[in-house]
Amino acid sequence: MIRLVLYIVVSLLAAAGAVFVISLPGSVTIEVMGYRLQPALGAAVAALILVVLVAIAGWAVIRRILAVPRVLRRRSALGQKQLGIDALSGSFVALQAGDAHRARILAQEAQARLPDNTAAKLLEARADLALGDLTAARDHYRALITNPQTAVAALSGLYEQARAQGRGAAALTFARKARDLSPALVWAREALFDDMIARKAWDEALAATGDDPAASRADKLARRRKRAVLNTAMAAEAEATDPATALEHALAALKLVPDFVPAALISARIHIDRGEGRKAQSLLRRVFRTTGHPHAALLYAHAHPGASAVERLKKIRDLVPGEPDNVDTAEVLARAAIDAFDWVLARSALAPFAESSPRQGVCVLMAEIEEGQNADQGKAREWLSRAVKAPPDPAWAADGLALEDWQPVSPVSGRFDAFEWRVPAGADRAAGMPTPPLADTTLAKAEPVAQMSPTVALPPAREAGAGPA
Repeated sequence: MIRLVLYIVVSLLAAAGAVFVISLPGSVTIEVMGYRLQPALGAAVAALILVVLVAIAGWAVIRRILAVPRVLRRRSALGQKQLGIDALSGSFVALQAGDAHRARILAQEAQARLPDNTAAKLLEARADLALGDLTAARDHYRALITNPQTAVAALSGLYEQARAQGRGAAALTFARKARDLSPALVWAREALFDDMIARKAWDEALAATGDDPAASRADKLARRRKRAVLNTAMAAEAEATDPATALEHALAALKLVPDFVPAALISARIHIDRGEGRKAQSLLRRVFRTTGHPHAALLYAHAHPGASAVERLKKIRDLVPGEPDNVDTAEVLARAAIDAFDWVLARSALAPFAESSPRQGVCVLMAEIEEGQNADQGKAREWLSRAVKAPPDPAWAADGLALEDWQPVSPVSGRFDAFEWRVPAGADRAAGMPTPPLADTTLAKAEPVAQMSPTVALPPAREAGAGPA
């Protein structure tokens, strides 16, 4: 509505202006080649305006005609560019689909149509690498390194090529250069971190993780976990030779991850060696109540060297005042009760878990109870035979291994922080070392703790010297 009103107003003003011009008084004298014209002033002005408009329209037509070759060239260039973009996208799709041969052909076509496009060159290099043409791929990548826009991508390709060829030193060189160009580059940081882990350069890895980007809460938790594992690895390495440094690293790990059991066990053993049983018990009590880990309870019971089996049972009862609510706690309580010859308590602790599908630890402990309480060798052998086919107890398991002690790196895959405390799968059990239930190898690394009173019998699993730590 507003536009219509404006159109009417403008039209009226234009008409009024035209009438005003035509009605101007006076005349104009024009002499051309002996001819004299004397039109009215208004008509002369109108004629002049008309001539100007005709000239403008004519010049516009001439410009269009003169611009035709340039427009045709531009349209041809746009068509070539679109064909190049189509070839570029087709090459990327083919590469993702695993058709490296077609990807290389389309990448070459894209380069022909888009000579200055670096993405086409990069796709051709990727296709060469996928096809196994390592020489051509290396030549393409080295040409792309000189371009700041493609240097990091080229270094990534060279890194992958070096790894495929088994040239570890060259791969690390490319990763370092990429990290220098882009410090936040994830693959370069991980490559260098994996190298540090393989060399067991825990201090270098710990320093490197301090600069890890952590945008989200999950990233921050992952970084804290990584630093805790590194500190624990350093603590485990120094526990036998430098207990003070080991304790410092173990406590640093617990500050990052308060319920990290391996760090807690190392800290507690060192406290016990120093005669600081109360500190060890306080730490182990907190970790056990958070995680329910049986080794924390076992070490808690042995926090004071020379304590009798009855005293150790009292300490376990402090941790487990009522009926155990899970099989791990039941095995801990039963182990302490057997050592103290409290057969009734040991049997009642295991009873809820011995009825259907008991696991190996329960079977072995029930065999000890039958032999110790009733001297029934037949039932003891029956329980031991059931233990052979029973589900295994939890252990530190990873990559098909079930080991006695926690390790920061898997010896099979080299994966960092791979071991978990869990029930091993069948492959784990077959490939790893058998782990008797609730063995006290958590105490083996602390000699003063292992020297119990001569009148107190050690748990049979510990005397065998095997079990999870």
